[in-house]
Amino acid sequence: MMSRAEAEKLDAADPLAKFRAAFDLPAGVLYLDGNSLGAPPKRALQRLHQTAEREWGSGLIRSWNDAGWIDLPKSCGAKIARLIGARADEVIVADSVSVNLFKLAAALLDARPGAIAVDESEFPTDGYVMEGLARLTGAALVRLKAGETLPAKTRVLVRSLVDYKTGAVADMHATEKEAKAAGAAVIWDLSHATGLIAIDAKRDAIKYAVGCGYKFLNGGPGAPAFLYVAGEEAARLNQPLSGWMGHAAPFDFAPDYRPAEGAARFSSGTPPILSLAALDAALDVFAAIDVKAIEAKARALGDLFLARASSLGLRTISPPVGARRGGHVSLIHENGYAVVQALIARAVIGDFRAPDLMRFGFSPLFLSYTDVFDAAEALADVLTTEEWRDPRFARRGVVT
Repeated sequence: MMSRAEAEKLDAADPLAKFRAAFDLPAGVLYLDGNSLGAPPKRALQRLHQTAEREWGSGLIRSWNDAGWIDLPKSCGAKIARLIGARADEVIVADSVSVNLFKLAAALLDARPGAIAVDESEFPTDGYVMEGLARLTGAALVRLKAGETLPAKTRVLVRSLVDYKTGAVADMHATEKEAKAAGAAVIWDLSHATGLIAIDAKRDAIKYAVGCGYKFLNGGPGAPAFLYVAGEEAARLNQPLSGWMGHAAPFDFAPDYRPAEGAARFSSGTPPILSLAALDAALDVFAAIDVKAIEAKARALGDLFLARASSLGLRTISPPVGARRGGHVSLIHENGYAVVQALIARAVIGDFRAPDLMRFGFSPLFLSYTDVFDAAEALADVLTTEEWRDPRFARRGVVT
């Protein structure tokens, strides 16, 4: 088990340590929930002020051209494309993960009807969206158990690269190979992976993906999502929510729809400029960073935390020390909600997932090894002293 002195040595040698200064976090807070909502980059907050006060306040409608507002969905998409191994024109930023998932799945089913498959352990909203699409189209919806092969006539498989509970990382290459053999297309949910896991869409023959902008990309609460379509695939798909921003020439105001080229056809309505501006600035933090280094540090931070948790007798559903995982680990405790609340009262912020999971995220750009060591010690103290038994820690808010 690592000592604090050893953690300090790792921090001294950490090539990512300098990026901590790029973030605006409250003093004294250990933020282990960046896997749910990333911390604010200073440049994103500055960009919000600039966009609201100057571009909107002074430029008004002229800023669509003068400040480049109209280009933000594509320019943000190009920055994300670098992080997932895609071409700049294959990613567009628009809408939410749920809406983008619906658009892609509906387009794929329209091109080739059949069944929809979703893992039983998939993030709930992905399953909910597919339930709705199945009702609308009459397609069969299959809930896959762990290790179950794709049934015949499956045409769309939705799968997260990083499991939102366990942090386990799916094998993209093997999944794509299995899906291709079954005649299915995979839509990857990269929400818990982008900006944290090294992804190479071309190497692994990934054709479709969605992801959010507010977790490891640090785009802010409710930041718009992104959609990826491999260049050779976009032209054959019909965008089901064919709004004006997906038109080839939206300001011609033609009466009939003509889709834009590439992923841009999957835009729909007017882009949300304030949140797009924040995301655009947040993405600049990644410009000079190799995502492989981010993933390696995230795994090392998780290993540190897991080793201490094991010494406390806590069980985990996450991949063990030394194994590949995403940027979070989940520990089991029957009173996990109260334990997490007790930690939050100590300014150590994690989150809870029903029924008994304490989830802790490790964002490598603003967390140090000593941060994670101190957070693990705080957890040990809360459990040893049974501080979590205080009745105030059992009161639940709407958001858990």
